[in-house]
Parts: sequence; structure tokens; C-alpha cells
Amino acid sequence: MLVGGIGSLFFQMLHPHAMAGVAQHSRYQHDPLGRLLQTANFIGDTTFGTREAAYASIERVRSVHVAVRGIADDGVSYDANDPHLLAWVHAAEASMFLRGYQRFGKQRISRQEADDYVEEMAKLATDLGGEDPPRNLDELEATLQRFRPELRLSADGVAARDFILDGFVDGVITKAVYHLLVLSALDLLDPWARDLLGVKRNSAIKRTLIRVSTHVVCFLVRTFVPPPER
Repeated sequence: MLVGGIGSLFFQMLHPHAMAGVAQHSRYQHDPLGRLLQTANFIGDTTFGTREAAYASIERVRSVHVAVRGIADDGVSYDANDPHLLAWVHAAEASMFLRGYQRFGKQRISRQEADDYVEEMAKLATDLGGEDPPRNLDELEATLQRFRPELRLSADGVAARDFILDGFVDGVITKAVYHLLVLSALDLLDPWARDLLGVKRNSAIKRTLIRVSTHVVCFLVRTFVPPPER
């Protein structure tokens, strides 16, 4: 979830209208941990929580989005509750969480289980107001490809990218683990997305070292903070 979550931040910032909403209305640079905790709570409530907790979180997000509107750097207006923009945010998030688990999760999941995940996540997208959410892996990939002409790294995106890359945690070990997770998150992105993000691709040897090290970190996390039974 940590790797997929960071990956989704990098992916989502490639849409200039989504990034404009964050830059103009979010406090992420002043309270990054608080902002991440809010997002983590939303994901937790809508993935593992009761129906009441899930819908309460959804309503909170939709109410906050009412005020998140303005003009992006291309002169086009944006609205955080725009079904089209919500569709992008959802597709980027679902793809990164899925890839994160496929690469670093404890259990291997089948193609059918991956399709089931995308199908289940479609309910969340619909309840948030997103348009025509993908319901299987093929539709998810098609959705991401459909958005490609709209994607670019804006000036706000550069600032957000560099803020995440530089890190906002203290302590030698904490910083080392953080940067490892960031490198692993970038490695989830397709080459075309990394190119748009302006981040160079790693060599095959470095990618292998990053993945092995992240597997070790994930093993330690699962050991000391075991997940609940399925």
C-alpha cells in the first residue's frame, strides 16, 4: 500500500488539472504526513471499513471537493468533482495499488483476482462520482491509455514531484527506507509515464536491487505489523 500509494501520487500529478487542484487547495507541503494520513484513512475506510464508515468517508471527500475548483495553467477551469477528472484519479490509483501488490505482496494473485479487484474498486469510483470506471484489467489499461493525450508535467507537477523525491521525513534509517519506497514506486510506472514525469529510467541491475531491498522491507513490515486475517 505504501509503494502503490506513492506511485499513485506520481501518476496522478501528470494530469495538469488534477495537479492544479492539489497545488491551489492542498496543504501537502506544509503538513505532508497529515495529508497522507487523511488519504490512508480514506483508503482504509473504503477498502476494509463498514459500509457506514466507507460512505461517511466518501461524503467527506465529496464535500471537500465542492470548494476545489479554479483555473489551471492552461487557462482551462477544473472542478475536483468533475466525473472525467475523478475517472483519471481513480484509474491511476487503482493501477498503482494493484501493481504494488502484484510486485511486493505476500501472495501471488491470479488474473481473475486482479480483475475482481478492479471490478470491486469500480464501486468506489461510481460512488465518488467518477464516469464509466474500468471493471477489469483490460478496461483499466484502456482507460489509462485514453488519458495519455491529456497528460503532461506542469510547473505545479514539477514542484510536487521534487517535494516527494526530496523527502519530508527525519532520521537516517527513516530517510533511507523512504527513498527506497519512492524508487520502488517510480519503478511501478510504465516507461512513458516516467518519461513524462522527467525521471530517468534505472538500469536492470539497479531495478533488481531496488526490488529485492523493498521485498525485505515489506517482509519486515508484515512481520512486526501483521495484516489482519482475510
